Amino acid sequence: MALSNPRSRLYFRAAAWTTSLIVVVIAGYYTYQWYSAPVEPAANTATKGGKGKKGEAFGGRAIPVEALPAEVGDIIIQLSGLGTVTPLKTVTVKGRVAGQLLRVHFGEGQLVREGQLLAEIDPRPFKVQLAQAEGQMARDRALLDNARIDLARYQTLFAQDSIAKQQVDTQLALVRQYEGSLAINQSQIDSANLQITYSRITAPITGRAGLRQIDQGNMVSGNEPNGLVVLTQLQPISVVFSVPQDNLPTVMNRVRSGEKLTVEAWDREQKVNLAMGRLASVDNQIDSATGTVKLKAQFPNADASLFPNQFVNARLQLDTLKNAILISSAALQRGAQGTFVYVVKPDNTVTVRTISLGPTEAQRVAVSQGIEAGELVVTDGMDRLREGALVEVTKRPELKGSPDGKRPAEGRKKRPPSDAQAAPSAGTPAAPAQPANDAAKGESRREAWKRKGGEGGTGEGRPERSPRKPVVE
Repeated sequence: MALSNPRSRLYFRAAAWTTSLIVVVIAGYYTYQWYSAPVEPAANTATKGGKGKKGEAFGGRAIPVEALPAEVGDIIIQLSGLGTVTPLKTVTVKGRVAGQLLRVHFGEGQLVREGQLLAEIDPRPFKVQLAQAEGQMARDRALLDNARIDLARYQTLFAQDSIAKQQVDTQLALVRQYEGSLAINQSQIDSANLQITYSRITAPITGRAGLRQIDQGNMVSGNEPNGLVVLTQLQPISVVFSVPQDNLPTVMNRVRSGEKLTVEAWDREQKVNLAMGRLASVDNQIDSATGTVKLKAQFPNADASLFPNQFVNARLQLDTLKNAILISSAALQRGAQGTFVYVVKPDNTVTVRTISLGPTEAQRVAVSQGIEAGELVVTDGMDRLREGALVEVTKRPELKGSPDGKRPAEGRKKRPPSDAQAAPSAGTPAAPAQPANDAAKGESRREAWKRKGGEGGTGEGRPERSPRKPVVE
C-alpha cells in the first residue's frame, strides 16, 4: 500500500529511525556488559576446572557453596520416639454426700496441697441426724442399766430358790438386747459424724486445680460425671513414648544392669530441650499393630515446663560413641547410589562421596565410612552441584548487634571528608565547613556545564554530534 500523503511518509520514516536507534542502543548495552565482564586466564580456568574441561562445563564460574569440615568428637547413641506427657495422678474431685454447695475455697488453676479444704456442703442435716442418734443411744443406755439391775436381782432370788430359772434367762436376754441397741446407736452416731466430715471436701493429692465445674449455691449429689474439679499432679510428671521392638533387647540389658538411663524431652520442632529425667519402667508387652513397646520416663518438672497431654519428642540415651567422625546432617543427600555427600577437594572442585551413617544427635551425624576427619563437606548450595563442579566456599555472614540492640549498616562505607571539612582555615570555625563543601560542588557542576556548551561555553569535552540528515520527501 503506497503512502500518497507526504505527512504519512514522514511519520513512517521517523518511526523507522526511532526503532532502529532503540535496537542499536540495546545491542550496544549488552555488548558492553559482555566485554566488560572479567575473563579469567585459560591456565587459571584449567587449574580450577580440572584440565580445562570441568570448569568449562559450568561456564568457567564457581558455584558459591557453604562447607564445614568433618570433625572428630563424641556422640550420644539415642533412641527417639514420639511421647505424650502423662501425669502420675489425676483425680476428679466429687462430693460424697448430697446437699447444697455453700462455699468454694479454691481458684481455677491454683496449686493445692493434699488435705487442703476445697469446698463445703451444708452440714446442718447431718448434724440433726447426729443429735437424733445420740438421743436414741442415751435412752437405750438407760434401759440397759435398768435391765442389768433386774438381772442381778433375779440371779439373787434364783440362788435362794425363790424364782424359776426361766425368768433369769429372760432377763439376761433382755440385757443383751439392750447392749445390741447401744451398738446400733453408736454406729448411727459414727455415720452422722462421717457425713459431717464428708461435707468438707478436701484435696486428695497435691496438684493443680482445673476449671471449676459446679458453682457455689448449686445442689450436689455426688453422682456428677465431671465432679467439682479435676486435680492433676505436675511434680513429678511422666512421659510415655514408644521405641521399635528391635531396640528392646538393648534397652532391657541396660535396665537389668541397674543403670539409670537418661531421657530428654524436646519440643515438637526438636529445637528446645524442655526437661531431663530418668527411665522409670518398660511395658510388659509389645504392640503388635505398630511393632513398638511403650516406655515411661519420670521428670522432676520443677519449672513446670511439661504440661499434661503435651506432645514431646523423647530421646533415650543408651551409650556414648567416642572419637567418631561427625558431619552436619544438612550435608546428607540421598539418591540411587544411597546416602552421599559432596566433598570439596583442594582444587576447589567437588566430588560425590558415598558414606555409611552411624548414630544421629540433634544436627550432627556420625559417619562410619566414606569421610576422613578434616575434609570439607558441602552443607548448603548443593542444588546445582555435579561431579567435578567448580565451587567457591563462602561463609554465612554473622549479624552481630550493636550494644544498643540495633543492627549495623553493613556494606555502607562512610564517605571520606572533603578538603574543606578535613582542613578548615584558622580563622574559619568548623561549623560552616558543610556550606563550603556544597558551594564547591555547585561550582564544579557549573564548570562542567559550561564545558559542554552552556552559557557561552566552548563545548570542550563534549562529543561532536553528526549533522542531521535532511528528510527527502
